[in-house]
Amino acid sequence: MDLNADLGEGFGIWRLGDDEALLDLITSANVACGFHGGDPSTMRRVCAAAAERGVTVGAQVGYRDLAGFGRRHIAYAFTDLRDEVTYQLGALDAFCRAFRIRVRYLKPHGALYHAAAADESQAAALVAAINDYDRELPVLCAPGSVLAQLATGAGIRVVAEGFADRGYLPNGTLVPRTALGALVTDPERVAERAVRMATERTVVAVDGTVVPCPVESICLHGDTPGAVASAALVRAALIDAGVTPTPFV
Repeated sequence: MDLNADLGEGFGIWRLGDDEALLDLITSANVACGFHGGDPSTMRRVCAAAAERGVTVGAQVGYRDLAGFGRRHIAYAFTDLRDEVTYQLGALDAFCRAFRIRVRYLKPHGALYHAAAADESQAAALVAAINDYDRELPVLCAPGSVLAQLATGAGIRVVAEGFADRGYLPNGTLVPRTALGALVTDPERVAERAVRMATERTVVAVDGTVVPCPVESICLHGDTPGAVASAALVRAALIDAGVTPTPFV
């Protein structure tokens, strides 16, 4: 099972999360590409640290919205979003090449992640950017989403992910961040949920419903309180359960 986290989301003098500590625990790093978070120096630092540890790097692409951290929906035209995603892929890959590694997958961030799960135009823009940049790049996204369907139809590998530190609704979607139960912050509970995802391919929703969760990767948000403690416990719990943390690509 792959264990991924969102990294490099600070910019300028601001740091968000402990990137280096998380890189010691995860197998894939979703690195912000400068639009919702991150900047050139941050991208370089995270790519260098990931390369040193042998952690796979993926591009976490988002809306051009630093002030809103990419969590506000933007009604992009198809061509504009396609081109901005392509731009972000190229920016991060340039820093990867400096350390003899490459961007190995794409994952949308925040509001773009949720929009691409249901909006055909925005999902298609992501697929088009991958087609333009590198058709061999997998896309990390929600199972059963519109993005997953379009990517599969285009011959792009889809890697389904689950969120051990986020609440789920009975329909299998995430609890909105503005609602009660959106975040799971207790490290032991996060670890328990991760093991369940990895071994049973299910997750328990906020109302107690057991929901199918057929995933290849488990995400821990780098900006969630206690992210490092949760990641350490998740990794240990997976190993104890006989699951080896391994990158999906």
